[in-house]
Amino acid sequence: MNDESDWYGPESATFGDRLAGAREAAGMTQSQLARRLGVKKATIVAWENDLSEPRANRLSMMAGMINVSIMWLLTGEGDGMDAPVEVVENAPELVEVVTELRAIRGEMRASAERAAKLEKRVRLMLERNQ
Repeated sequence: MNDESDWYGPESATFGDRLAGAREAAGMTQSQLARRLGVKKATIVAWENDLSEPRANRLSMMAGMINVSIMWLLTGEGDGMDAPVEVVENAPELVEVVTELRAIRGEMRASAERAAKLEKRVRLMLERNQ
């Protein structure tokens, strides 16, 4: 998780992070990608901000346009991109901050999963008491 090469990995980045990184690496703006996909720029913004996700057909088209696999976009695993080397080399102090952010994100994900399990238990207990 703290490995620089895992910059876009499943524990380090979201779908939106990977989409934004791959789009930028492909040299496209949000507007250009939106136009090529036949969607509004606001749709791309929502995807990159993890407010929504594309349907399968758009996901497939997009993966081809930005030269990454669908699996990499969704999970961070498979054919995708490496860490942005120029950022790491030009600003090594960012590595420490990114590492801490990744740790916090992992802790938050674990807490969210724990909360969801507790919520499910409460819901089941309420259903049994009705």
